[in-house]
Amino acid sequence: MRPVTRRQADHHAARSAATRAQVMSTLERLLDSGEAFSEISVQRILDEAGVSRATFYAHFHSKSDVLVRLTDELRESLLTLARQWEPGAGEDGADRFARFFEDVIAIHRAHQGVLTAVREAASYDSAVGDFYTADLEGFDEAVLRTLLSEQAAGSTPADLDAVAASRIIVWGGAQAIAHHIRVDDGTGDAVFARELARIWWHGAYRRPPGPSACLFGR
Repeated sequence: MRPVTRRQADHHAARSAATRAQVMSTLERLLDSGEAFSEISVQRILDEAGVSRATFYAHFHSKSDVLVRLTDELRESLLTLARQWEPGAGEDGADRFARFFEDVIAIHRAHQGVLTAVREAASYDSAVGDFYTADLEGFDEAVLRTLLSEQAAGSTPADLDAVAASRIIVWGGAQAIAHHIRVDDGTGDAVFARELARIWWHGAYRRPPGPSACLFGR
């Protein structure tokens, strides 16, 4: 039996990557056309992507696996964006936060079909549900670290419960953005981003100290 050469291995890897990309892009296209994830069968994906059932299962465990991998790339781009945001000092924080949210909303709009499918499937598919939960928990941890850092620097009041605040910010914000995209045609994105930014900024990051904190500081 002849050994597999490096060129053959590279060719096989390239073909596998191309097949995965074809299947994933096919599912995304079907979702973007407005079809519900639950109504799209594996056979429909096979027909549209032009791959055999054996080829499909050589690369994916299930239809949900395709969705998770499709969302994983999007998740990383959003997490990278979130990690780059720093509150900093000064009163322009809310404005910078608004620009950050405009970018987030733009990404969500561009991948609305996929994100809608994830929220749909998370309610009945444990694999997608676990991924969706881990996704939001990743953002939760990033916001919590920022809030704790701001508290340590004295910029955010010590009486803020950072754990509760980060959960409200991330889990509530995700629902708010999803609903906004469903009911708005995009003309209200800048206003929505501004209001969301001000609520988060003044409600948590730069919330005025409570009475107990003021007394303690005397």
